[in-house]
Amino acid sequence: QVQLVESGGGSAQAGGSLRLSCAASGYTSRMAWFRQSPGKEREGVASINTGGDSAYYADSVKGRFSISKDNARNTAFLQMNSLKPEDTAMYYCAGRPTWVAGSPLRAQGYSYWGQGTQVTVSA
Repeated sequence: QVQLVESGGGSAQAGGSLRLSCAASGYTSRMAWFRQSPGKEREGVASINTGGDSAYYADSVKGRFSISKDNARNTAFLQMNSLKPEDTAMYYCAGRPTWVAGSPLRAQGYSYWGQGTQVTVSA
């Protein structure tokens, strides 16, 4: 079982930036970021494969967020720019050990989960 540890959450002003990190203790075929705020369903934010050449983004973050991976450190990142108050949520890192059919932003497709890191964006 791969352990995922998120870091980098915190508070930011609207228009500002934050960078989240997710360190994995073992191999992951694909990693992703999800978020959930009170009263809303968990949303797939971004996903990236091991090679780093297959990235997916939710429409709500396209053009603002960027996912990347440092394979040497077995760590995924989520660079969040132009933050909006609606980006406020608990952000979760997810991973899976093998290829899985279906949307890379589907929560059920992931078996490894971090504990989450809070992101709060003020207007």
